[in-house]
Amino acid sequence: MRSLLKRGREWVASARRPRGVRMGELSGTAPLDPDFGYGRGTPIDRYYIESFLGRSSPDIRGRALEVGDATYCRRFGMGIARQDVLHVAAGNQDATIVGDLSQPGLLPTDAFDCMVLTQTLHLIYDMPGAVREIHNALRPGGVALVTVPGITRIDRGEWENIWYWSLTGRSARRLFADAFGEDSCTIEIHGNVYAATCFLQGIALEEADTAKLDVRDPSFPVIITVRAVKST
Repeated sequence: MRSLLKRGREWVASARRPRGVRMGELSGTAPLDPDFGYGRGTPIDRYYIESFLGRSSPDIRGRALEVGDATYCRRFGMGIARQDVLHVAAGNQDATIVGDLSQPGLLPTDAFDCMVLTQTLHLIYDMPGAVREIHNALRPGGVALVTVPGITRIDRGEWENIWYWSLTGRSARRLFADAFGEDSCTIEIHGNVYAATCFLQGIALEEADTAKLDVRDPSFPVIITVRAVKST
């Protein structure tokens, strides 16, 4: 009996002992690509962002606003009548509106049918103020299509000094529900440990298994998407 108990304890101890992991190229302390994956191809986060906008293309219509440039509105828009571009600083030739999104009164009231804000809100310190201005600037029935980062590296270039936040699904829901109302917001979490590892290492979309990227694990939010509709 004692022999059986001893063997049982040894089996439990052995089962708890971690197996060796072959890290290979991922064993270093620096990512494979230092620029989100742009040096190798398309960054992983763009897979989620562009899939979301593709599914939402019927919303991108009428008078539309995009941040930085109008690339996504041109690519995914359906029946855009007027295009505006918001940029935080002067000098962008595409910009029709210049300033901080959280600045009260910067955007016209009840003006836009759609606002496309990809990877923008985390660069604004007063994020709740920015979401209130988004709501204010939409026409009744207008739609905000927003993406924000969850698990991410921090930019070392242009945006390093204003990279303030990362979000979770819960924080994004609370943020937009406070301005738009709970029933007017659809929040989705995209990512898993595989996607997060690829993104942090700078592995490109062209190198990844997209079937694995499509698996959703809310514990690993690489990208959070928001579709918020202003009530009529």
